[in-house]
Amino acid sequence: MVFIEASELVKTYTPKGAPVVRALDGLSLQVPQGTVTALLGPNGAGKTTTVKVLTTLIRPDSGSAAIDGVDVLADPEAVRRMIGASGQYAAVDENLTGFENLEMVGRLYHLGARRARERARELIELFDLVEAQNRVVKGFSGGMRRRIDLAGALVINPPVLFLDEPTTGLDPRSRLALWDVIENLVSGGTTVLLTTQYLEEADRLADSISVIDGGRVIAEGTADELKASVGGQRVALTLVEADETEVVRGILQRYGSGEAVPSNEGKTWVVPVDDGPAALSLIVGAVTGAGLQLHDAGMRRPTLDDVFLQLTGHAAEEHETEQEAA
Repeated sequence: MVFIEASELVKTYTPKGAPVVRALDGLSLQVPQGTVTALLGPNGAGKTTTVKVLTTLIRPDSGSAAIDGVDVLADPEAVRRMIGASGQYAAVDENLTGFENLEMVGRLYHLGARRARERARELIELFDLVEAQNRVVKGFSGGMRRRIDLAGALVINPPVLFLDEPTTGLDPRSRLALWDVIENLVSGGTTVLLTTQYLEEADRLADSISVIDGGRVIAEGTADELKASVGGQRVALTLVEADETEVVRGILQRYGSGEAVPSNEGKTWVVPVDDGPAALSLIVGAVTGAGLQLHDAGMRRPTLDDVFLQLTGHAAEEHETEQEAA
């Protein structure tokens, strides 16, 4: 059963003194009930704009959208009663305690004083914040703020949850903890639409991935399906020092079957190859013969980063500092 559906969404903006920005350019999307669909793409691709349309925060110029059959544009009040949302920045009151923040959200949802307190206690325990529940939020760590924010999105126990880059800025430990929470919610039947720039996040959490670029979906499928669509093998090597960039690029282009891509400040290089073992042997021999020291070298399967690079012509990480339109 399709729980979230968008069809041919278009949204444009006209910044003062600047050309028209086409944030959404005919975007269509379907999310089955009880699953996680990840919108994967760089900042500016249209991920946040999509979430804003589906959560009734903005109206598209054209197109349609529905949540569990309820028209987002025709009946936004009904949609708001059945969704939870957590944005890129924790929407909490820093002058209240963690418990008071959740109790306040419950009151805003008209749960009543008693039920709002009960629900706040339930969520405090669910998100492992019992010891910190009476501390003012301004003293919380980034990971704790994100957990309180996500807890607030779950006060009414919504059947559908929108998470817009929920782990941005978190340390690895906090990110893993939040992933566990999301997985537990989905196992309980919650439908999740997740936007992310983190390839490993989409790889772990998503049942389906929609790659977005230029305001539209350019590919979709499971992580394995998208990786298989790239095909072939990869040779990856890591140099001790990032010297002689053009020499390395030339060697990889000579023995590879596609473009050689650098990362890690030029120390790591990856190139697609037709015959993995033969290409690896030739590349390692040529690199060491050129007097360059290798820290590591080997073959690997395509990753989501390879998928993104082939589909868009750039790596996802190159755009992490850009700003999303809207």
